[in-house]
Amino acid sequence: MTCQHCVASVTEEVNELSGVQEVVVDLATGRLRVVGDVTTDQVQAAVSEAGDYTAQPA
Repeated sequence: MTCQHCVASVTEEVNELSGVQEVVVDLATGRLRVVGDVTTDQVQAAVSEAGDYTAQPA
């Protein structure tokens, strides 16, 4: 992610997942934190759907 538009795209897509309570994206570190009842696979798919992004579990 390189800009606030990227952050907004990823945040919006992940927020659409059923069970998500909170999404926090840190542009400086490229980290994404998701709170809720979702799987890593669901989050990775949503991040990919948001654009040309990938997510790796921490």
